[in-house]
This record gives sequence, C-alpha cells and structure tokens, in this order.
Amino acid sequence: MSVAVCRDPDRFARLAPEWTDLYRRCRSATPFQTHGWLHSWWLSYGIPGRLRLILVRRGDGRLVGVAPLMLTYRPLPALVPLGGDISDFFDVLLDDGCADTAAAALTAGLGRAARRAVVDLREVRPGAAAERVFDLWAGPRHRLADSVCLELPGIPMDRLLERMPGPSARRTRAKLRKLDSLGVAHRTVPAYEVPEAVATMLRLHALQWQRRGGTPEHSRPRFAEHLVRALREMVPAGDAQLTEYRIGERVLAVDVNLISADLAGGYLYGAHPDLRARGADLSTMLLRRDAAFAAETGRGVVSLLRGDEAYKRHWRPVVVTNQRLLLARPELGSLLVLHAAQAASRPRLAEAVRTRLPALLAWRARLNSWRAVAYRIAG
Repeated sequence: MSVAVCRDPDRFARLAPEWTDLYRRCRSATPFQTHGWLHSWWLSYGIPGRLRLILVRRGDGRLVGVAPLMLTYRPLPALVPLGGDISDFFDVLLDDGCADTAAAALTAGLGRAARRAVVDLREVRPGAAAERVFDLWAGPRHRLADSVCLELPGIPMDRLLERMPGPSARRTRAKLRKLDSLGVAHRTVPAYEVPEAVATMLRLHALQWQRRGGTPEHSRPRFAEHLVRALREMVPAGDAQLTEYRIGERVLAVDVNLISADLAGGYLYGAHPDLRARGADLSTMLLRRDAAFAAETGRGVVSLLRGDEAYKRHWRPVVVTNQRLLLARPELGSLLVLHAAQAASRPRLAEAVRTRLPALLAWRARLNSWRAVAYRIAG
C-alpha cells in the first residue's frame, strides 16, 4: 500500500471515476461520501489551501482508501470532514476486499497528516468504516456522542403501520386516504430536469418556512449551487432521486432522497402551504414514497436523518446516535484533551441557552418597560 495527501482541487475533480469505483466497493458508505456530493461541497464551501485528501493505493495503483478532510483553525488546528454541517453522515472509504490492510495504511497516513492538528471526525454513523481507523489509532483518542438520527426498516407503508399502536395506525390510514382523495400523484424527476426541480423545491421550501424560521443556509445561493451541481451527478448515477408531488398539473411539493447500497434518506423537501391547507399530511406523503422505494430496491434502512422531531417519533423509529471521533498524535495529547472538553461543553451550553433564553428575553422586556416608565417620569 502507498499513501499520499492530495491538496490540489483540480486533482480532486479528476479523481471522480476511481473515487466512484471505490465508493461502490465500500458497503458502509452513505450518499454523503459520493464524489458528486463532496466535490460539489468543496466548490461551494471549501477554503483554498486547506484541502487534505488522504489517498491509499495498492501496488497496482488501484484506489482502496480515502479520508476526505480539510484543515481548519477554530481556534485549534483540526482536520475535519469535507461535507460540513449540511452533511448528515461522515465516513472514510475503504475497499471491502482489503479493508483491514487499507485501514492500517489510511491510519498511518492520517497520523502523518495530523502532525500539528487534532483529527475531529463528526457525524460518524455506527458501523462506519471510520471506526476501523479509530480502533487502529495508536495515539490519544476520544469518542463522544454526536447527533441523534432516527431510522425505519426498508419495508412498505402497510408493514410500517403494523409497527405502530392501533390508534396511531388508524389515524395514519385516514391520512393516506385523504392524500388519495386529494389526487396527490408523484413523478420521479429525470436527470435533465434536475436544475429546474431543485429551483422549484427551494422556492417551495422558502414558502413553507416563511415567517417560521427554518435553516438560513437553505436560502443561500451557495447551497442552491451545491445542490444542483451534486444532484446532476448523483441522480443519473442512482445515488439520489428527486420526486415531484402534484395535484393535477400543479407541482405542490418536491423532495430529495439520497441513496446508498443499504440506505435511503429523505434529505430535504419543499411543499406549498396550500397542500397542508387542503389537509394533506406531508410526512405521511413523503414517507409512503420513500418506504416504497426502499422496499422495491432492497434498501434495508429508511433514514429520517438527523433530528429528533416529534413528527418523526410518530413512526416508532429506531434511535441511532452518530459518533464524534477525536484522534491525536501522542505529542498532541494535551491539545486533544482541550479539544474534547470544548466539544463536550457545547451541547450543554446550547441546552442552557435553549432553556434559559425565554426567561432572559422576558426579563429584558420588563427592563425595557421599566426604562420607558422612568424616562416618562423624568420628562
């Protein structure tokens, strides 16, 4: 095995054919490890000069391992996954035919690349190839819990209903009948219509979140450019599917389903408020299609991806917690301890802000009211 670090974005682009070939030989990989997704992400979000791809090749030159990383300073130097916050899972790629030797070479190469930085691998799904690297790592290491994901088995809707309590199943059947009575039909979007379908989805997504917050990144041009660019490659390759939902000739919803060997996951959707106003239950509409696709194509998992929202819990999913794997060379052990402490404290800080913010805002409102009274008294 030979190991090299690629820092050249142009070479990253040229790796597409052999990267895709390796991706097909790594069964644990998720759609967020496709070349189409990661290279597009780099073009929209990458920082010039920070690309770090660890590449492992056999003696015959065949690519058998990849760790797609980027160097950051936040404020501590760290090697972090490509894909960033808009990707639900991270993993390295290892050829299933020589996973042990490729993992050993990749771990050694990662150690050389991390001479002055901590390795911070976020959103590692249980069973990921990156766990092999963690197990082989000879220096200090730390494992933390990361985002919660919810998963369902890849079975049709009628069998999903059998897993639910009787009252919930009856309510869901009523929602399905309502969708049918509205005449909601779906259509798989062909590859040549990807740009138009993505634009429609993002427009509908903005409408559905109007005056309700939402994720700011989803409204930014760089996100739209990334999604169009990535899906132009992923849809014809079978790594993603766009679906339109119509009543008559009117498109009222569009969603993106990302696909790997064993997993299908609804990544993002946009729906016109009129659809909900007519009594359509959106999660039931989308999940019926996703479950049918997974069952028809032999995908074992329908992933609801990150987030523990109440509407997802309705389906009695399995809770899967992603991992955050922290690695460092022995001489950087103290840096790893500091980084791990910082990483562990952030969820607690976020929870404190979430629970105490309403009280702080109410206190500030009262203070402003008192100030207004004092100004009036003072003339």
